[in-house]
Amino acid sequence: MLRIGPSGNSDSFYASGHKHTYEEAAWLSSLGLTAFEYSFGRGVKIGDAAAAKIKEEFEKYNIEISAHAPYYTNFANPSQSMIEKSVGYILDSVVAVKKMGGVRVVFHPASCGEAARTDAVSLAKKNIEYLMQCVHAAFDAEFTDYIICPETMGKMRQIGRVEEIIDFCKVDSRLYPCYDFGHINSYSQGSLKTKDDYKKIIELTAKELGDEKTKNMHIHFSKIQYGASGEIKHLTFADNVYGPDYEPLASVIDEYRLTPYIVCESDGTMSDDALIMKNFHKND
Repeated sequence: MLRIGPSGNSDSFYASGHKHTYEEAAWLSSLGLTAFEYSFGRGVKIGDAAAAKIKEEFEKYNIEISAHAPYYTNFANPSQSMIEKSVGYILDSVVAVKKMGGVRVVFHPASCGEAARTDAVSLAKKNIEYLMQCVHAAFDAEFTDYIICPETMGKMRQIGRVEEIIDFCKVDSRLYPCYDFGHINSYSQGSLKTKDDYKKIIELTAKELGDEKTKNMHIHFSKIQYGASGEIKHLTFADNVYGPDYEPLASVIDEYRLTPYIVCESDGTMSDDALIMKNFHKND
């Protein structure tokens, strides 16, 4: 099933008189949206009672929930103690999203820092292998339905180009790509313009990772302002300068009959723009 929804609570959610995330479920259902991403960007902080209430409401309205791990994960850090912290952030995110009824966790792979890119990417891959050993050790005795999603990144010195994400996802069967197409467009200086531009990414993914991970990939989408160093800031769908446009991606998803989990990350208009995205699809 194709699922589309916002990342976090949009301005229109609050304007409608809502305050709490558990209220998102009924509200999104009334709009015809079916997904929601909860951000632990500044730390995994949610109580058991709040998580249980979110799970109850989201299951009632058939809204699938995912989580974004803290933004400061960096698997190319040369310090082993910092790698352990990054591993901990993701383990904590898996526990928290499971309490909320979800299975997917997205994370930022790494930054180059002072290292050469090839060295940083190699180190990141080694540490992502270690991450997945820790994930399996922590959870496999209880559940194995988790999906961990390394995300494409939008700045030049960040690690997370399409080819790098594909290579990371070869490490483990539970690693699925998170393609943030706004990020891809930013670091490639506006390369996503036509249906064929999106199709090349999808076809490369299918060739390298197979049908399962391609069909059920995680997608982030928003228009993003960029400069010489890549991503600057997220925009809304009202932007007609930077892009990228969603319609050609929707056409590719429908043509290949993919069922990704799609999250809109527009600046404040996440739910509004998610509805625009939904309406481009013919096969949802």
